[in-house]
Amino acid sequence: MSFTLRKATLHDIDDLELLIRRSARQLCARDYTNQQIEAALSGAFGVDTQLIQDGSYFVVEDEGNIIACGGWSRRLTLFGGDNHSEHRAVELNPKTDAAKIRAYFVDSRYARRGVGSMILNHCEAEAKLFGFTCLELMATLSGSRLYEKRGYLPKSPIQYELSKGVSISFIPMTKVIVR
Repeated sequence: MSFTLRKATLHDIDDLELLIRRSARQLCARDYTNQQIEAALSGAFGVDTQLIQDGSYFVVEDEGNIIACGGWSRRLTLFGGDNHSEHRAVELNPKTDAAKIRAYFVDSRYARRGVGSMILNHCEAEAKLFGFTCLELMATLSGSRLYEKRGYLPKSPIQYELSKGVSISFIPMTKVIVR
């Protein structure tokens, strides 16, 4: 099987939304309730078109089908799609700020086959080229297992309110990039 990594485009948005919904519903079900997943799909999980416009959001394809997505950002927003209320497009300073690892989702049929790591390797290398020496992310409980294997250090989990009465646990994580 040969996977192809490429930059996401605005033409991919519909496919990305479907992938994100499918991935969250299937891969997060072990860690979150259906109510939490559906609430997260209303803003905390979703496509951030700013990442696509910045050229820092990527997809992995298998025979032309998008099977995974993820990216990195030089902007202040740590997580969330276009519908997320805490969207901040302020640019970061690579000398003092951490680049953000953002919005990784994998089709469950391709989980644990290296496609998430393929995107992560690419994003870490790009962030380093932009001068960043530190990375941070807000991991789902499901995603934190991959990030820990890849050298990200977890902080204390946080509870993030998705809607009235519904919150979700996230794990802030960081990694220093060796120059």
